[in-house]
Amino acid sequence: MAALKLTDRYPSKRAFITGAGSGLGRALSLILAADGWTIGISDISTPNVLESKALIEAKGGKAIEYTFDVSKRDAYKQAFGDYISKTGGIDLLINNAGVGDGGLFDEYSLDNWDWIVGINEMAVIYGSFFAAPVMKKQGAGHIISIASMAGIANMPNMSMYNVTKASVIAFSETIYTELKGFGVDVSVVMPTFFRTNIMQQAKGPQDAVATGAAILKKTPILPSDVAAKILSEAGNRTFHIFHPFQARLIWYVKRLIPVLFLHFNAKNFMKKPWVKKKIAEARS
Repeated sequence: MAALKLTDRYPSKRAFITGAGSGLGRALSLILAADGWTIGISDISTPNVLESKALIEAKGGKAIEYTFDVSKRDAYKQAFGDYISKTGGIDLLINNAGVGDGGLFDEYSLDNWDWIVGINEMAVIYGSFFAAPVMKKQGAGHIISIASMAGIANMPNMSMYNVTKASVIAFSETIYTELKGFGVDVSVVMPTFFRTNIMQQAKGPQDAVATGAAILKKTPILPSDVAAKILSEAGNRTFHIFHPFQARLIWYVKRLIPVLFLHFNAKNFMKKPWVKKKIAEARS
């Protein structure tokens, strides 16, 4: 079973997963549930989190459900505190909650920037901040944060998403070194596109959002595939977790020829008819 090594390592089997009401968060919860974990599941949607709770319990796990916005620090702190009081500790934190969006950076309102940074970036910091002291005291624990290859490849017309995912990678690399001596492991996940509803709350231009949603719909990779890979690699204490193979390839290419990679993206972007139109309008 994909989660078996983590289960052996953490016999108390206590996990807290954000964004567990659907997609990857639910898939991760169900794999752990099959090994009998007690899972604190959070989501912004009450119906979704209750549906996940029922599925988890049907798999043999125990679910403690929370409905709140992960970008709201006080709400997160309250939920996490309740979870710790009920379980006595935490072995696995998965910072999974996130939203996707698209559009040109200077046409994306600053209010929207605040919104996406709050969910994709600050929530990862909040969860890790609340979990770290507990794990350090225990002398054990594992923090897994879901980033994206978008945080490495930095493709145009999606700066708001790229920035938040790049920050998750940088943050994870930093706390890896800070927590290692306390017996706490850290992993960061960098997948390419897989089927998810991450675009459903998007606030960017309709064409950019539709393009992103279409790509997600076409991919053959399922959340369950990514979840199995994550928990298997985390069981091996892997720091960088890639899925599928193309994600690792992109990571190597970006690091080996970063300037060429950057110029290639810019050249292709400027060839797009709608971009040419915007350039002409800006100069008129």
